[in-house]
Amino acid sequence: MRTIHVLFLAAGAALAGCSQMHHAMHGHGGGPMARAALEPTTGNTTAGTVMFHPSSGGVFMHARITGLKPNSEHGFHIHEKGDCSSGDGMSTGGHFNPTAKPHGPPDAEHHAGDLPALKADASGAVDLKLEVPGLSIGQGAADIVGRGLIVHAMPDDYKTQPTGNSGARIACAVIAAVR
Repeated sequence: MRTIHVLFLAAGAALAGCSQMHHAMHGHGGGPMARAALEPTTGNTTAGTVMFHPSSGGVFMHARITGLKPNSEHGFHIHEKGDCSSGDGMSTGGHFNPTAKPHGPPDAEHHAGDLPALKADASGAVDLKLEVPGLSIGQGAADIVGRGLIVHAMPDDYKTQPTGNSGARIACAVIAAVR
């Protein structure tokens, strides 16, 4: 019995070590994490999971999304309200914008909720990993927990105010803290 207990402890320590190594290698250490489970809005098929980890100056985001048109580009935004009850994603409100900035591309002045475009591969899937500066998890004005996450039907033009003219909301999620 003692041997089995020691093996479980050793296995648990090894898994913890792997997790710590993963976080160290990918630039996100301890601290709060958040998760968004994207579900299709009415009549759509887009779904996926987005994980958020704290990083220096913002959050590290890993998005895995399927059900998009092959080789397509889509607007991707954090919205004000964590409410996907409307069926069309409109219950999430406008883009998350705690600093009252204009809508724009990631390399210029923009809403906190303006994320880089999603670019689907030939199978209609996205696996995107990137650091998003200026956001936080669980604290401050730029806290994303409890906000909505939306995938749009069309590309973001990064010009049209305040939305980017990226069309219908084809997937919706609420960003939730992970403990």
